[in-house]
Amino acid sequence: MLGRQQDPIVAIATAPGRGAVGMIRASGVGLAPLARALCGSQLLPRQATYGPFKDANGQVIDKGLAIFFPAPASYTGEDVLELQAHGGPAVLRLLLQRCLQAASQTDEATGQLRLPHLRLAEPGEFTRRAFLNGKIDLAQAEAVADLIDATTEAGARSAARSLVGAFSLEIEALLQQLVRLRMVVEATLDFPEEDIDFIKKADVHGQLQALRERVAEVQARATQGAILREGIRVVIAGQPNAGKSSLLNALAGAERAIVTPIAGTTRDKVTELIQIDGVPLHVTDTAGLRESSDLVEKIGIERAWQEIRAADAVLFLHDWPRYRAADAHGQAYRELDAQIAQQLPAGLAVLQVWNKIDSLAPDDQAPEGLFVSAKTGEGLQALRQALLDRVGWQGAEGLYMARARHLHALEQVMSQLEVALQQLQAQEPALDLLAEDLRQAHNALAQITGEFTSDDLLGVIFASFCIGK
Repeated sequence: MLGRQQDPIVAIATAPGRGAVGMIRASGVGLAPLARALCGSQLLPRQATYGPFKDANGQVIDKGLAIFFPAPASYTGEDVLELQAHGGPAVLRLLLQRCLQAASQTDEATGQLRLPHLRLAEPGEFTRRAFLNGKIDLAQAEAVADLIDATTEAGARSAARSLVGAFSLEIEALLQQLVRLRMVVEATLDFPEEDIDFIKKADVHGQLQALRERVAEVQARATQGAILREGIRVVIAGQPNAGKSSLLNALAGAERAIVTPIAGTTRDKVTELIQIDGVPLHVTDTAGLRESSDLVEKIGIERAWQEIRAADAVLFLHDWPRYRAADAHGQAYRELDAQIAQQLPAGLAVLQVWNKIDSLAPDDQAPEGLFVSAKTGEGLQALRQALLDRVGWQGAEGLYMARARHLHALEQVMSQLEVALQQLQAQEPALDLLAEDLRQAHNALAQITGEFTSDDLLGVIFASFCIGK
């Protein structure tokens, strides 16, 4: 693996398909001969040079811009060559093949093979090299992918803040504070013969309390950042013909789900990505919940319950005219609603939503919840805001992107700090255990920026990147 990491690499760095401009990117040690072979002359560092890109026979493949970034002043910290050509797939493939071909040929200036081990880059390998060469930390590397994948403007801005190091600076400040605490505790262990109570003199308990509060603040912002990155999984659930598909269409602003007056029209889930105040919402319309003998409908109902159990929030939609009916049909409707409510998972954020507000009479005894009209759009804005409030959204201002692994690491830090505080509060604190608690908290925190990170984790992270990035 180490040998492969040292190989020079090349890839098409722009998205598949046709475009005005396409880019080939190469990275490695000693790319100058490759640049000469492709461009026919020595390139000046960090200056765009316009000219032809030629094949092995001297025929022009295309004309475009070439930029050479000598190490270490490049994205990866190695020599980097970028060729900006016309964005046709065939042209880019020809240029890529020419790079691989030229690398295995002899350079006229030196008489040696140019780059005999040049190979195609793996997903995320350019950014992985930037991390391994100290150009960015792991949180910043992940922000590269998050910026590319952002589906909202708020998400893109938050990813950009992480990319320039806002999140990393927060973590670094916590690490420095934790290091100072560790120094005090370990100094006490190293010099037990000294009649000095380092722990009380340095107010380790007060410092530990302050550190825990700062970690809690970062944890809260990271949780918000995770919501912005991952989005919120929202399921619209309820009895058949309650207006679930109509509500999905109203929230999406388009006809995404089929709507008919026939009960059981929706047999399978329909998911639409929408956004509210910059927060991506994955809203899923599901089959109506009821007892059914229809095999296909039963499968749809089971899938509906699977979606409900995996959701961050559920919009439990009720048909208000049918619910308030005083006849036997109304009684049966209310009983089934109660049965569904009992089966909803404990702890799940559930919003009671009453549809068809346009039929609400002035003297109706309105139950608790939100009244909307999927038909006219009335009440939808209040529903959107209530949904964000229910999942704890506090706004995107000043946020940075965060991932599930970041939240897990911060939870580990908080857990170790809690144990450390309990240790300090004992009548005779075991300082060796306290030092170990702080060490483990340090390691968990350092995993966020990649100071302590396994190769397996790096493989998982960078495998999700696109090739050429």
